[in-house]
Amino acid sequence: MRRGAGPAALFFSLLPAPLAAHAAAAPEALQPAGEAGIVEVMNGAAVRLASGDTARLAGIDAPRMAGRDGGPWPHAEAARRALAAIVLGRRVRLYRAGRRIDRYGRLIVHLFVGPRWVQGELVSAGHVRVRSYAGNQARIAELLAREDTARRAGLGLWAHRRYAVRTAGSVRRDLESWQIVEGVVKAVAAFRSVTYLNFGDDWRTDFTVRVGARARRLFRRAGFDLRALKGRKIRVRGWVRSRNGPLIVATHPEQIERLPPGD
Repeated sequence: MRRGAGPAALFFSLLPAPLAAHAAAAPEALQPAGEAGIVEVMNGAAVRLASGDTARLAGIDAPRMAGRDGGPWPHAEAARRALAAIVLGRRVRLYRAGRRIDRYGRLIVHLFVGPRWVQGELVSAGHVRVRSYAGNQARIAELLAREDTARRAGLGLWAHRRYAVRTAGSVRRDLESWQIVEGVVKAVAAFRSVTYLNFGDDWRTDFTVRVGARARRLFRRAGFDLRALKGRKIRVRGWVRSRNGPLIVATHPEQIERLPPGD
């Protein structure tokens, strides 16, 4: 990524005159951040702008173009082509909500081509999964609803077993990877400033979700009662690590979906 005024100029300069009308009618919960040309599509969730800056599409995660074995993940090229068909060689409108730049120096943006919300279209077609971060949770609920429809229909990447939703019992085979996991919370335990959602009878070996002190405050502000999850079936997404069995750390409420009975 270029040093200097690239990202700052993009996000903090005055909007060009043609964008005045768009600014007045910005998509809900998003703030206008200018417009740009797209000169390269790197994968299904990252593009290079004419300015030379790299932008990551907020709220989604695309199959990797190069995995640990050196080859692309299933559906990676299809996802890249789908994004390219929408944005490559075009001027797009950029919007932001929350954190502006990720740890790799990439701009975090929502993209629009005319009235088309790029993230929404990619999720609806099953090309990407929904992945939120603390500080970038805008419109995640809408993306989750679109993802649910695409997954039930087996669209795009959802036709590949690699992306199947894991269970609390099967996820132990997926340590050190990002996964979506479903299960019934058997117990909710609080220890000092940490809350644990336990999915089995033995917390030393079974799947657990950990919610730390800072995250608990976010859950409370959102009106999300963690104690009420006991006995509920939920869907949680995040990085699976090994800590007394498989564990996901929940840093914000959007990581956890409360599923309706019978789902």
